[in-house]
Amino acid sequence: GKPNFSSWTDAEVGQLHPGASNSQEKGVVNKFVEVRQTEEGGDHDDLARTIAREGIVLLKNDKKALPISRNGSALESGAQDGKVRVGIFGEDAFPNPDGPNACPDRGCNDGTLAMGWGSGAAEFPYLVSPAEALHANFDMQTVEVTDWKTNKGEHVDGTAAAQDVCLVFINSDSGEGYISWNGVKGDRNDLLPQKGGNELVTAVAANCGGRSESGAPLGKTIVVVHAVGPVILENWIEHVGVHAVLIAHLPGQESGNALADIIFGDHSPSGHLPYTIARSEDDYGPDSGILRMPNGVVPQQNFSEGLYFDYRYFDKHSLDPRYEFGYGMSYTTFELSEVHLMSHAQQGVPVFPAARAPATATPPELNSSVPDPKEAMWPKGLTRLKGYIYPYITSLSDGEGNGKEPYPYPDGYTEEQHALSQAGGDQGGNPDLYHTIATVEGTLTNTGEMPGDAVVQIYISYPADVKSPVTGQPVDMPVKVLRQFEKLHTVTYKTFKIALSRKDLSYWDIAAQNWILPSGEFTVSVGWSSRDLPVKETLQVKAVSSSV
Repeated sequence: GKPNFSSWTDAEVGQLHPGASNSQEKGVVNKFVEVRQTEEGGDHDDLARTIAREGIVLLKNDKKALPISRNGSALESGAQDGKVRVGIFGEDAFPNPDGPNACPDRGCNDGTLAMGWGSGAAEFPYLVSPAEALHANFDMQTVEVTDWKTNKGEHVDGTAAAQDVCLVFINSDSGEGYISWNGVKGDRNDLLPQKGGNELVTAVAANCGGRSESGAPLGKTIVVVHAVGPVILENWIEHVGVHAVLIAHLPGQESGNALADIIFGDHSPSGHLPYTIARSEDDYGPDSGILRMPNGVVPQQNFSEGLYFDYRYFDKHSLDPRYEFGYGMSYTTFELSEVHLMSHAQQGVPVFPAARAPATATPPELNSSVPDPKEAMWPKGLTRLKGYIYPYITSLSDGEGNGKEPYPYPDGYTEEQHALSQAGGDQGGNPDLYHTIATVEGTLTNTGEMPGDAVVQIYISYPADVKSPVTGQPVDMPVKVLRQFEKLHTVTYKTFKIALSRKDLSYWDIAAQNWILPSGEFTVSVGWSSRDLPVKETLQVKAVSSSV
C-alpha cells in the first residue's frame, strides 16, 4: 500500500483518533514503504548525495590546498614515521551523540548541521557526518587522523601543531520561530558562526603544523562552513594559515559523503553563492537586522528596500562584498568565447503581453440555497469523538440562524466578480511571457586539467529613463538583475544556447498590474558571478504601443 504519516507517532501501530479522550481504538497509522530505492524512482540516496555535492561552494583555495589525496601523497609530513597527520576539529564535523533526530523538528544545533529547524523539517533516515566520511576515505596506512570533537579551544594549540593538515568545521543554524535554541528564537541574532566558531578557526589556523621562525603556521587549515545563509568570515578569512574555505550549506543525509567527493577531488566543486557574503552585517542595509522588539501592536514590515536586496543593494550603493552573489571557484578553469546575442524582435514587440486567452474551464457553481435543517442532523449510529469537528447539528434549532436577515456581511462585501488578471492565464502566468525575445549563444571551454561544471550566468541592465506607460512616472531599476543561468559539464568544450524571454526583459508595473516590456537599449552581461561578467552585449528592443 501507499505510505502514510501520522502526526503523532513514528510507530507502525498507534491511536486512530489521537486527541479524542473517548476513543482508544488502535490500528496501523504508518506504513513503512521503501521509496528511496525503487525501479521507478531510482536511487534517492545517490540523488541526495549529488544535490548536496553540487551545492558546495569553494570560496578560497590558496596554493591549491584542495583537493587532497586519500593517502596524503601530495602533503608534506613532519612526523618521523612519515605518516601525514590530519586533524578534524569542531563539533560540526561529528554526529550528535544522541542521534540525528534527537531534537524535535531538528530544533537544536548539536553535532553536524545538515538541516535547519521548524515544522518543515524531516526525519533523517540516516546522516553521514563529515568525520565518518573522512575516516572512511583516508588511507590509514599512510595517514593518521586525530579528532577534536569540541569547539572549545583549551589545549587545541598543541593538537593543531601536531598536524600537517587541519580541517575545521563550524556552523550557523536557525529555523522557525516556535523553537528557541540558545537564545536564537527562529532567525539568527547575527550572521557570525555559532558556538565559538570564529575562535576555533583562529586558534587552529595560527598553530596548524607548528610555526616557522617568522611565526607563520607551517600546516594548511581548511575551513568547512555549514550554514542556513550568509556568514560573516572577516575574523579569519585573510589569516595566513587559512588556505581553503568551503561553504557546504545544509547538505542533508549524505553530508559527509558529498563533502568527501569534493575534498578528495572525485568531483570539482560547482556550487555558486545564492547570496552575497558581506564584510559587515551593516552592508546588507538598514532593514537586514532582526526585529528584536515589536514596532507596533501588530509588528509591521513595510519592505521599504523595494527591489534593492542582496547584490542589487550592493550594486546600488557601490559596496565591496567579501564574496559576491553567484561566486564559486572550481578545481579547473573555464573560458567563454564566440559569445553573441541574437534578437528575435527586430520588427517590434508589444509593450504588454498578448491578451489573456478565454478560459478553457468553467469554475464550479455551488448551490447557495439553505438546506432543510433535517438534512444536517447528526446521523444515527455515528460515534462522536471528543475534540473533533463535524458538519452536523444536534438540534433543529441549531439551523435557525441568529435571527438576522439577511446575513450581516461586512462593509464592502460584494458578489461582483473581479476581471481576470491579464498577467495570468496559465501556470506561471500569461503564456506570452515565455516567448523568446533573444538568445545568447557561445562556447564554454575547459582550460584546466580535470572535468568540471561551470555555471554560465546572464544578467540584464534595463534601458535608461524607463517610464511607466500608465502613469508616465520614472521607474527605478537596479543596476543589473540575474535573468538566466545554466550549469554546463565539460571535459573540453561545449556550445550553449540560452533563451531570454519576454518576462526576462520585462518589469512588473504596479499601476498597470501587468508585465511591461520597455523600449531601448538593454545591456546583456555574461559571466561567472554578479561581479565577474567578462562579456557584455547590447540588445535593442522596440516596444510598440498595445492595449489589453
